[in-house]
Amino acid sequence: MNNGSLRMKPGHLGLEQLQAIHAGGAALEIDDAARAAIAAGAAVVQRAAAGQAAVYGVNTGFGKLASTRISAGDLATLQLNLIRSHAVGVGEPLAPEVVRLVLALKAGSLARGASGVRVAVVQALLAVLNAGLVPYIPSQGSVGASGDLAPLAHLTLALMGEGEFLVAEPGRAAGDTGGRRPAAAVLQAHGIEPLRLEAKEGLALINGTQVSTALALHALFAFEPVLESALVIGALTVDAARGSDGPFDPRIHALRGQPGQIDVAQYYRALLAGSVIRKSHEQGDDRVQDPYCLRCQPQVVGACLDQLRHAALVLLREANAVTDNPLVFADEAGAGTLISGGNFHAEPVALAADAMANAIAEVGAIAERRIAMLIDSNVSRLPPFLTADAGLNSGFMIAHVTAAALASENKSLAHPASVDSLPTSANQEDHVSMATFAARRLQPMIANVAHILGIEYLAAAEGIEFLRPLASSAPLEAAHALLRERVPRLDRDRYLAPEIERATALVRAGALARVFRAIEGLPALWIPA
Repeated sequence: MNNGSLRMKPGHLGLEQLQAIHAGGAALEIDDAARAAIAAGAAVVQRAAAGQAAVYGVNTGFGKLASTRISAGDLATLQLNLIRSHAVGVGEPLAPEVVRLVLALKAGSLARGASGVRVAVVQALLAVLNAGLVPYIPSQGSVGASGDLAPLAHLTLALMGEGEFLVAEPGRAAGDTGGRRPAAAVLQAHGIEPLRLEAKEGLALINGTQVSTALALHALFAFEPVLESALVIGALTVDAARGSDGPFDPRIHALRGQPGQIDVAQYYRALLAGSVIRKSHEQGDDRVQDPYCLRCQPQVVGACLDQLRHAALVLLREANAVTDNPLVFADEAGAGTLISGGNFHAEPVALAADAMANAIAEVGAIAERRIAMLIDSNVSRLPPFLTADAGLNSGFMIAHVTAAALASENKSLAHPASVDSLPTSANQEDHVSMATFAARRLQPMIANVAHILGIEYLAAAEGIEFLRPLASSAPLEAAHALLRERVPRLDRDRYLAPEIERATALVRAGALARVFRAIEGLPALWIPA
């Protein structure tokens, strides 16, 4: 199943590597230099397990039970019971793309040598990843502190041969992993030995922010083509409304100095360059200023881009971090120290996901306003509701209502998750991040924005038809032609829902984004490349 091999240097995974793992088909290997650090950390834990001092997670209970001492003969059972008791997730399973990231992020974190696990634990994670197996991980049940305990316990249970894997069933589409199968049989079929846990290894596997981080990265990667499509469609709407290109003048944006705004203005200049419709605006148009939904696109979408770029940086750091507890610090003399801390608290991910939610919602909100502008003949100077025979035909009247409904829904979904906290574990874990939900809720928001943009795409393309024979720029004409291959002009009312879905598919799948990427010399969308 592997289309290539990626060598993982723990702590140095890049965004492109993470995107390749997310997409699937790439094998992941540990850099040989990491093995010594892994072994050194494991040796520290093994000495602690054999010693008399109480060490959290090694020879004590967990959470509120940390003061309970566990005898040497029960240490393996302690880890086994930890996994079994914590595998209490509910809800739909995590998507295969997310699970691939979770496996890779957990392997990379443990491979830094500060978790005290054996090399065999890292190899078990990579064996499952490289075999294309998808552990069954319910999506609900984590509060994003003490790590993503429940989902990571389900992952670990599958590695041990006691959980389940998602497997393709007869009659399902290729790549659809919808059926659940006992883990022992799946591991045996792929020649993978079930993992046997030693001291601290269960705790190291379920402590950590890998699930919330993977969910947030999944959203970042899913939103990338949608955001690129939004830029193309926003520019197409500018032309359909015969808007001015003055608001994209670089001198305006240089005076403010916001990087995202500067870049978005450059994107729009490139998308609109060479438009004959642009030239027609200069001849006899008595409008002094365009509405904000057109002329403030660099300011609004640029601010969203800045938030998303910051989130990408936070998530990249978190993807390379060690986030379990306690942490192991080996020294050159072969001794070492275990220190309890709180790296498992996912507040950085929660705040990044909340920022992403606001940015995603705003991209959809301004797109909905552009649709409203296009169908309003008083503002757009196009036929009412973009139909030539308004009254007999309703045109895009109710398609806009759908966009408004989706934009409103996103306002509720954008409510910050990170400001909520419910104490758990008998008040030992008294402040939690809610990062897992913060990241998980981004997918329905992205779907809503993609549909809003699909509707705007149809409306903007229709607006361009009323301006013929004038032509737009080369990139925007390519975008227009791409849609027309799948959706004809709306010359009279017809069943629009399937056409909205076809337009939305172009937004989500990256076909429209390729129009954006074909323009040379543009700043990269995400800064960490």
